[in-house]
Amino acid sequence: MITRRTLMAGSAALGLAGTVPARAQSASIVVGTWGGDYGALLQQNIDVPLMKPQGIEVSQDIANQDPRRTKLIAERTSRRASMDVACINDIDSYMLSQLGVLETVPAAEVPRLSQVIDVFKKPHSIPHIYSALVVLYNPSKVTTPPTRYADIFDPKYKGRVGFSDILAPFNMAGANIGAGGTPTDFTKGKAALMDLKALSPKVYPSNETLAAALKSEEVWISLMWLARGFMWKQSGIPVAMAVPEEGALPILFEAGVPKNSRAKDSAFKYLNAMLDPQAQVAFAQKMGYVPTVKDAKLPEDLAKQISLTEAQQAKLRPLDYATMQAQQAAFTDFWNKEFKG
Repeated sequence: MITRRTLMAGSAALGLAGTVPARAQSASIVVGTWGGDYGALLQQNIDVPLMKPQGIEVSQDIANQDPRRTKLIAERTSRRASMDVACINDIDSYMLSQLGVLETVPAAEVPRLSQVIDVFKKPHSIPHIYSALVVLYNPSKVTTPPTRYADIFDPKYKGRVGFSDILAPFNMAGANIGAGGTPTDFTKGKAALMDLKALSPKVYPSNETLAAALKSEEVWISLMWLARGFMWKQSGIPVAMAVPEEGALPILFEAGVPKNSRAKDSAFKYLNAMLDPQAQVAFAQKMGYVPTVKDAKLPEDLAKQISLTEAQQAKLRPLDYATMQAQQAAFTDFWNKEFKG
């Protein structure tokens, strides 16, 4: 595969490193992503079928969310970024845009922005896929289906409530909604979580370890993405999903272009390809995340399992990103030192 390194090395060998046109560099881009199923689906549905015919070779910079965010921030004053497209979640998207890391996405270069669901439109990123935070439960143990985030506080589930540690901000936000808190005041949510602490909840280091606890029936009820619940149910884990009546928190996985990308022309073409309806349907079929574009049509059976009804969509409760950023340190201290400690 042609990479930027081999391209520049070849040019240098010919004594032309200083004269390579900018358009020649744009034939190769680096996409920062999580790898795994997500990275494989990018390769199968975007990199090869949509980018290669345009003469654009794609390589992946694979890392978890935190290292990628840290790298983007550290590189913002560099002449060139190490990645041309960064896959990020919505919290990091807001933070990076506020820090001036991400380029404004031009509608002229990303024409499929016109098909994006209006509520998901942002100036510095494109929404790739989304899901919602739901109450995940074992239907053989939780025989009355939960209907609200508040159901995780029920004393009858003592010792059987589980959380994924990496979803701490979303767990706190869901608990806050369940406790009747507001987007900018988590006082009620923190109090409810401290009451829950007395009921011996379990916190697992990753989504995968929480999945194992659900499979072994060590955990009966949790907060988790609807998409994850879909995947886990498909793999034989005994779970069902309930969209909370209070209104569910959405999670958006997005993509943006660093301002110091070496290949913005090709990077914006990549963002446009991420909004291709068939590519988004492929992600839904494999990972259970819902398309963010209006013209992506899911098979009826799949749509029933992973989509929200119009009424549920209307009640979505996006995070207050400004509050989450301003109080990030305080939230982290509370989760680690008071709730988990």
